[in-house]
Amino acid sequence: MAILDQFNPQEWVIDTNGKTALSIRIKGEPLFQETSPYQTVEVFDTYDRGKMLTIDRMVMCTEADEANYHEMIVHVPMFTHPNIKDVLVIGAGDGGTIRELMRHPGIERVTMVEIDEVVVRASQQFLPNISSALNHPKLNLLIDDGIKFVENAASDSYDLVIIDSSDPVGPSEGLFSQSFYEHVYRCLRPGGVVTIQSESPLFHPDAFVDLNQCLKQVFGKDLVHCYLVYIPMYPTGMWSLTYCSKQGPHPLHDFDREKAIAFTQQHDLSYYNPDIHQAAFALPTYIQAKIQSSK
Repeated sequence: MAILDQFNPQEWVIDTNGKTALSIRIKGEPLFQETSPYQTVEVFDTYDRGKMLTIDRMVMCTEADEANYHEMIVHVPMFTHPNIKDVLVIGAGDGGTIRELMRHPGIERVTMVEIDEVVVRASQQFLPNISSALNHPKLNLLIDDGIKFVENAASDSYDLVIIDSSDPVGPSEGLFSQSFYEHVYRCLRPGGVVTIQSESPLFHPDAFVDLNQCLKQVFGKDLVHCYLVYIPMYPTGMWSLTYCSKQGPHPLHDFDREKAIAFTQQHDLSYYNPDIHQAAFALPTYIQAKIQSSK
């Protein structure tokens, strides 16, 4: 009761779906706040999670646990596909996905398409450890509509596509459509792979199931593999990513464990390791039931 008596709603950012909420206590006013033509972008200083980036008050990342997400969306495909040279990233305005990609010297080119330059600018100004690779010479950073970019991309252009989007509202809504993924499939080279931010099975269960069904229709049900990552500052803590391929490698059967071991010994990673890579694809029974019903 004493804690509730001291509760000041102005000191908290609340990320909610209308039924469940995550609350994070912040220190004073936003460090950054700007409304773009697409959304309101803010950076806060929190009490125990470092700086936090939000879009329309939805948590995008915190300094304390952003690596969980960024390491898993990048290193899972990088240690499954044996020869990734050309990468397309849609979204990823905070830069964490680019930072992890640039740990892999075999990558020759990365094209990143982010619709909102405000997200990039806020991250470069206030989240330098996350956005540290946004000026990398291998990166071609475009401020553009990722949906239109993929529609116009040449066929068979990329070995890896990463869809690092926010939730399916506002400018990200179209990134959850079948037509978008049909174009993603087309612009992948034969054997190419894609990893996707695919929502929380608990916080956004309908979006999670709908996207899984969509991906199976585009890639084929045996080439779509859901895996989990745990991010304390995302509502419910449990979040999903999805790995798909264009008749390409299987994320477990073709996983290069020895290469992953050497990599994790060389780099100071926070979350990803060879055991996590394999364990992430072991899904709780109720999540298996959700996606099996979407076949």
